[in-house]
Amino acid sequence: MFKKGTKLYSILNNKCPRCNQGDFYVEKNIWSFKNLLKLHDNCSTCDLKYMMEPSFFFGAMFINYALSVAIGIATFIVTYVLFKFTINQSFVSIILALILCTPMSLRLARLIWIHIFVSYDKKYDKK
Repeated sequence: MFKKGTKLYSILNNKCPRCNQGDFYVEKNIWSFKNLLKLHDNCSTCDLKYMMEPSFFFGAMFINYALSVAIGIATFIVTYVLFKFTINQSFVSIILALILCTPMSLRLARLIWIHIFVSYDKKYDKK
């Protein structure tokens, strides 16, 4: 499931979708806000151009929205149903969870978006 060549491996390890080797983002640390969404122009291994066309990652905002909704629902279920928080406490918990998960969801959304269009290709695999 998490082995090289799968989309999940590439997404979770911030790797190129075509070769699963080159880094996608310049900065590996998600808490480095200065370079949070800065990505390499091309893959260092297979030379895939990440920004395929102007505004390519515009569609990633829809994926980010879906991730944010999922985080909000999961937080509500955990706080309200499992821990028996009040509605107001659950609401504050959702806001905090969304703020803390924003860097991760922004980066994941871009990775998921490019994986919709680019698949793993073994001929670029340089073991």
